[in-house]
Amino acid sequence: MRKVVIPAAGLGTRFLPITKAQPKEMLPVVDKPVIQYVVEEALSSGIDDILIVTGRSKRAIEDHFDNSLELERVLLKKGDTDLIQSIDEISNVPDIHYIRQKEQRGLGDAILHAQKHCDGEPFAVLLGDTITIPHAGKEPCTAQMCKVFQKYQKGVIAVEKVPREKIHSYGIIEGTPLEEDLYSIRDIIEKPQPEQAPSDLGAIGRYVLTPDIFDLLKEVRPGYGDEIQLTDALRLLNEPIGMITTCRRYDIGDKIGWMKSSIELALERKEFNQSLKEFLKTLLEE
Repeated sequence: MRKVVIPAAGLGTRFLPITKAQPKEMLPVVDKPVIQYVVEEALSSGIDDILIVTGRSKRAIEDHFDNSLELERVLLKKGDTDLIQSIDEISNVPDIHYIRQKEQRGLGDAILHAQKHCDGEPFAVLLGDTITIPHAGKEPCTAQMCKVFQKYQKGVIAVEKVPREKIHSYGIIEGTPLEEDLYSIRDIIEKPQPEQAPSDLGAIGRYVLTPDIFDLLKEVRPGYGDEIQLTDALRLLNEPIGMITTCRRYDIGDKIGWMKSSIELALERKEFNQSLKEFLKTLLEE
């Protein structure tokens, strides 16, 4: 697996007004934007050929991964080597490419923009509204999916059990057990009501796909939200694999999920942990 596609062209309407002039993918979680976590997941999974599908007003994403010579000179004068190293790590990723989705036609259409870049190879898709963090000593979610793909040579969809009240926010799979934490998917339904859902296993925004997905995306008609839905094309695949991920997942899909993620991840950082705990304790005591 050599290529990853990161769709980042959405308007971020659930985060307005903060996303009126700032890409949703650049929202900070602790001290990094969401999309940096996603890129780091790809790199830690051994994939460094990255295509980011952007849209209008998304230049901040490109700037974030570009060199900033003026900033580096200022930090160098201050002797702040730690900060210099932190920005060097994100600006020296060798192969980040960009293409624009000029019209908002859905996730499926955004992925179609990657067809030439993928050049007939299997590829991973990492959505920017989810951060996955591996447990200590475990592999990243994408690396786990790549291993499943190598074994079965079929598309892989990362899933997890979701609470009943959130089922309507996910693509929910119907499948039969294949082996521990793996399912052979017979169907996947986009954002069903709980009473219509075939299970409680929802897709979390991590996929490994074969190049035949592009022909299927061209076949499907606009679906949910009058957009080209990836889910509708996945339903046409030959029994892809559903993989229950062992990673911790942080949902950045809405404002409350974003705020919770920032707090949880900040509490894991030694430099923030004690002060933040004390602050939260004072709030709870009021």
